[in-house]
Amino acid sequence: MRLAGVLRVVVVFITVGVTWFIANNFFNIDWKLKLFKGHETKDAAPRVLTYKCGTSQPCPKNHFAFKIESGAANVVGPRICFEGKILMSSVKNNVGPGINIALLDGATGEEIETNYFNMYSGDIKPLIDFMAKIKPGTLVLAASYDDIATKMNPEARKYFTEMGSSLIDTVKFRDNWIFAGAKGIQEKSPFEQYIKNNGTVNKYEGWPELIAMTGCIPQKMD
Repeated sequence: MRLAGVLRVVVVFITVGVTWFIANNFFNIDWKLKLFKGHETKDAAPRVLTYKCGTSQPCPKNHFAFKIESGAANVVGPRICFEGKILMSSVKNNVGPGINIALLDGATGEEIETNYFNMYSGDIKPLIDFMAKIKPGTLVLAASYDDIATKMNPEARKYFTEMGSSLIDTVKFRDNWIFAGAKGIQEKSPFEQYIKNNGTVNKYEGWPELIAMTGCIPQKMD
């Protein structure tokens, strides 16, 4: 009787142990499978591919990718990207109210200079001097911030016209304007946008909404 009792106890412990082992492994595996499947579903979500400067497709050979964003009212500064590199932005602390300009070598794409000019309370002469020294073949990327028209005179506008702008003469107080052209261009640039300051439709009360443009600008070929 004593031996039989011991055997029954042993059988009970073995049964409990086997049951626990099976249940533990089964539910553990099932839990891991569910976790894996959930992770797999999340990763399977479609992704939107972007390329240099946020273009929707890679630029053709002998072209440079760029993106230009105007400022938003007098709060958020403009941003200029070229070949995947941010040239001007509020984060880089090299933008300011007025017209913001980046110059690049049209053949190599190398950055030459960036600068901004206050067109509301500043002097027009620094902008005129800056534009006058730009060499033929130089790419010119420009963006407005706050206001670029108050001090913009016919001489300054003419420089942009000669670089391919067809809209600079229409830009008025607090209008938003972005542009990509080149010194010595023989035709009008297709890379230009403009939005008028209109109190009835403005997004930011005294200013229109920001504008942005991406594109592929041709490399200068000798």
